[in-house]
Amino acid sequence: MSNSISIKSKQPSEGNYVVHPKKFALWLFLISITMLFGAFTSAMIVRRADGNWQPFIIPLAFKITTLLAILSSGSMQFAYFSAKKDNIYNLRIALLITFLLGLGFVYGQWIGFEQLYKEGVFLSNNSASGSFFYVIVGAHALHIVGGIIFLLFAILSAFKWKIHSKNLLRINLCTTYWHFIGLLWLYLFAILNYFVK
Repeated sequence: MSNSISIKSKQPSEGNYVVHPKKFALWLFLISITMLFGAFTSAMIVRRADGNWQPFIIPLAFKITTLLAILSSGSMQFAYFSAKKDNIYNLRIALLITFLLGLGFVYGQWIGFEQLYKEGVFLSNNSASGSFFYVIVGAHALHIVGGIIFLLFAILSAFKWKIHSKNLLRINLCTTYWHFIGLLWLYLFAILNYFVK
């Protein structure tokens, strides 16, 4: 009979954390993103109140990307539910759909920027409203690109059978981030639509 405890038994398993370190890190990152965009939108509201604000109409492309964001959030949630039920086929399909919708979102935003440029709305000192729009939407688009990369790793994991009901951490993190940036876009689109006019 031995009183020794192996090193392996002392190491906590994934389920023994109150909050998994990766989840904690993700939530800290999401809080920092919230503060960043809170600062952006607050600065825009203050600048608009100062006067000399050049209103413009937001191109249709940005409205279409809003629909894509909502649809991609739905497909991402379906992927998560599929993983919980060990339906790997549906998981893979839903992740691929979310990936394509994410690419569509970025492409749609690019088209929207091109339309703004053609309408004479630039990122310049002479157009405060345009500058805020470009900076806020551009910064969000970068976070979407990060989400697409995150999603690509989740897709690869799903095809390697590394995401299933016994291993949900990757899909949980990906779903949380994707929903967050989707909700963030809805907030940004609503506030931009109100204040740039």
